[in-house]
Amino acid sequence: MDECQSAIPTVDGDLHVVAAAHHIVKALGTTKNLSDDLRKILIDLDAHLSTMTSNMDSKGGKGFFGVEEQLKRVERKIMIWESEQMMIWDCGPKDTSDYLEAVDEVQTLIDGLQSLSVYENRKRKELLRRASSLLQMAMSRLEDELIHMLAKHRQQFEPSKYMSCRSTRWNVVYNESFDSLEDEPAKETSSRNCTSNESSEYIVDLLPAHVIPDIKSVAKVMFASDYGQEFCEAFIGERKEALEQYFAVLKMGKLSIRDVLQMEWTSLSSEMNKWTRSMKIMFRVYLASEKRLCDQILGEFGSCNSFCFLEISKATLLCLLNFGEAVAMGPHQPEKLLRLLDMYETLSDLVPDIDALFSEEAGSFVLTEFHGLLERLADSVKASFNTFRVSVSSNKSVYPFPGGGVHPLSKYVMNYIRMFPEYCNTLNLLLEDRHSDAANLVTELQCGRTASLSTSCPMACHLRSITSSLESNLHKKSKLYKDEALQHIFLMNNIHYMVQKVKDSELRHFFGNEWMRKHNAKFQQHEMNYERSTWSSVILLLKDDNPGSSSLSKSTFKERCKAFGLAFEEVYKTQTSWCIPNPQLREDLQISTSLKVVHAYRTFLGRNPAHVDEKCVKHTVEDVEKSLLDLFEGSPRSLRNSPRRVKP
Repeated sequence: MDECQSAIPTVDGDLHVVAAAHHIVKALGTTKNLSDDLRKILIDLDAHLSTMTSNMDSKGGKGFFGVEEQLKRVERKIMIWESEQMMIWDCGPKDTSDYLEAVDEVQTLIDGLQSLSVYENRKRKELLRRASSLLQMAMSRLEDELIHMLAKHRQQFEPSKYMSCRSTRWNVVYNESFDSLEDEPAKETSSRNCTSNESSEYIVDLLPAHVIPDIKSVAKVMFASDYGQEFCEAFIGERKEALEQYFAVLKMGKLSIRDVLQMEWTSLSSEMNKWTRSMKIMFRVYLASEKRLCDQILGEFGSCNSFCFLEISKATLLCLLNFGEAVAMGPHQPEKLLRLLDMYETLSDLVPDIDALFSEEAGSFVLTEFHGLLERLADSVKASFNTFRVSVSSNKSVYPFPGGGVHPLSKYVMNYIRMFPEYCNTLNLLLEDRHSDAANLVTELQCGRTASLSTSCPMACHLRSITSSLESNLHKKSKLYKDEALQHIFLMNNIHYMVQKVKDSELRHFFGNEWMRKHNAKFQQHEMNYERSTWSSVILLLKDDNPGSSSLSKSTFKERCKAFGLAFEEVYKTQTSWCIPNPQLREDLQISTSLKVVHAYRTFLGRNPAHVDEKCVKHTVEDVEKSLLDLFEGSPRSLRNSPRRVKP
């Protein structure tokens, strides 16, 4: 017993050694499969160590003298900063190192005091209370230091650095719906669609590299002192604020589902475009970088890493999800189709990134939500595509389109579908006929490479169906014109417009040469039908009733000239107000008409040279030829009543 008393620790260093040894013995005693001899040795050793600490307690706390002195020294180191307004980490590495050592010393004292005898001792209890209070004060200070470092060193984030303009995709923006097409022509506006690179991931430093070790040192001390939760809360709060700041830079407003559903199309289109851009930047730049930051600081603290990352990003993710859900559940308007396709493709491209960022169990709900949103966007694309097709065929007109020009519906449809080849693979996937034997052949088609396959892919079939509906509707609209010739001008203009849009774009790969030949023949047939319905009766006035006779009588000649002049003037007055917008098409028809009319008129006058004078011939051949060039300009005119003499 005397041997045990002589071994009672009298300095705090020995006290900690005994405490540590006692803990080790108790831990070994819980091990399974110990032999009986070894278990007896551990029991004897445990009893011996307990006797040592009990004897120390019997000294009335005198053995804690060294501990109290050590605690006083540490208190002075920590308390000095409580009255100091300067932040410790702004004062230099020595101050930070001293402070962390002091905090570590307090924790060691607490561990030692807590590991001593199970018997109560007032001195030990008092020292433990003082040390715990000091540690709490230090933890509060470290939390403030953490928030200060995170805020002070927050890096500015410029999204435009991580975006590039795709030269191949041009957006056609329509600010009106099908219902307003009759009153206001479709606006063709093209603007580059600037997006982040499709498959690039940019990892940026959200904090300077030299700050990371400082924050990690705070994390280690706080986690070691069982203040890991407080560290995480401070870290999450500050990083969430940073994320909200970056999100605001993207100008993506925090809109409720109700807000989105009540938006007018112009505003909604802008927000959908922002969402597409924001998704790519958030996942491939910001969240990828935030994930790395969390790994750097919290990687050694187990599940805290993924928990903090999820909590930091959750509010922003829900904002992006809510907008996508609202768009997907909204009305399936035709004008939304291109924007929906952008949203679908963006999310589809990002799914691997999202899966990688939230692979832990804590983030499983994020994966579920975004995968579900992808399916709902796919359904919305298909529904909007179907609405678009139905709207093309059902669009009604009450009045004929002025001048017989290119109808707004033709412009709307052709400019819209001209964008579809950009989404070829997506549309082939979503529009694929599941019941078709050839479905699997075209699912992974590389668009525009093989013409024979391109013209038979699902998208091509749907495109031709849409233009067929458009043609059928245009024929109905042509019946609104009372003048048969104007019906043909209208159909010629619109079919020619369709052909040109196909010919001058990637659509040609999907419509094919056969479609092009067929529709070239169609608008040329309408051109011939126009000439027949307008000029056949006029040219008939110039024909000789008696081919065997040399010339007409003067009275007959005069009557024929008068009738031709009146008919020509009426055609001129009417058809100068008609419109052929395409210059080449207009010139071709003017030349074709001129060849027939001028030739007939010159032949007529040449057969009757004796009767040609200014009283009979109101219009010279040159006048007629020149006047024909005024047709189809869209500006009504009248011929002047000024007869000219012709030398036959």
